[in-house]
Amino acid sequence: MAFIDYYKILGVDKKASDKDIKNAYRKLARKYHPDLNPNDAEAHKKFQELNEANEVLSDPDKRIKYDKYGENWQHGAEYEQARQQQQGRQQPGGFGGGFGGGQAGGFEDLGGDGFSDFFQSMFGGGGGSRSGRQSKYRGQDLNAEFKLSLKEAYETHKQTLTVNGKNIRITIPGGVENGQNIKIAGHGGPGKNGGPAGDLFITFLIADDPRFKRIGSDLYATTKLDIYTAVLGGEVTIEALDSKVKIKVKPETQNGTKVKLKGKGMPVYKKENQFGDLYVTYEVQVPTNLTDKQKKLFEELRDEVAPSSP
Repeated sequence: MAFIDYYKILGVDKKASDKDIKNAYRKLARKYHPDLNPNDAEAHKKFQELNEANEVLSDPDKRIKYDKYGENWQHGAEYEQARQQQQGRQQPGGFGGGFGGGQAGGFEDLGGDGFSDFFQSMFGGGGGSRSGRQSKYRGQDLNAEFKLSLKEAYETHKQTLTVNGKNIRITIPGGVENGQNIKIAGHGGPGKNGGPAGDLFITFLIADDPRFKRIGSDLYATTKLDIYTAVLGGEVTIEALDSKVKIKVKPETQNGTKVKLKGKGMPVYKKENQFGDLYVTYEVQVPTNLTDKQKKLFEELRDEVAPSSP
């Protein structure tokens, strides 16, 4: 059987960090996941290859052995087998032992049957040893998406999620951003043969708000300002996420003027009592449907402010 280049499957360099491997796997596993490609046999095969590559490269011991023997894996397996026989600790298939790493992004339990002949020969089939012991398997990691409004993302609150038929109550910190991921340890798939459970990764999807544009922890909004308040000054009420705020408008305020309401933006994620700012742009409204008398007053004002040249 042919040697399998797990680095090539994940699209990473041999010097890739654990984080690089994890990120590459999660991105590709989401792309080729059977749930998103229900009738695509090629995508299903690719998904299995990704899981196998992740099983090896995300486990420090397996990665060391894989890097050590590389394309000479057959000789390496024979060496390990002979050494273990001498020590009286023979494992089927050469190396034996448990598998780590998990399968982030997968809701499908592939178990040991999804592994290639190369994997089985190099690392063992995952079954029981001659002494009757069984290898422990870590449960697969699971991904879930959770939708929030901007208002819900503003407030720290508890939510109950249903994942894989289980209800999980979590606290969502104020200030989470669109696309942000959090890990709930031990709430993934169950382990096998006494192995630990996987983890649950939640991606938050924050819906657009018609009133505010969010950039980081800052919010941006526009508010209408009548021409009389813009010219003479006065007060205007601004609606923030947590309250309504009255602010003074300076006389002769121009259209497009921007003001900052300090601390009225989003909470800074996991930083207590720290908030972004709210930036408000004034949109001066020109009156319509004026009567002849009103037009005459504007004409008089125009002539008073900007008299015609002789």
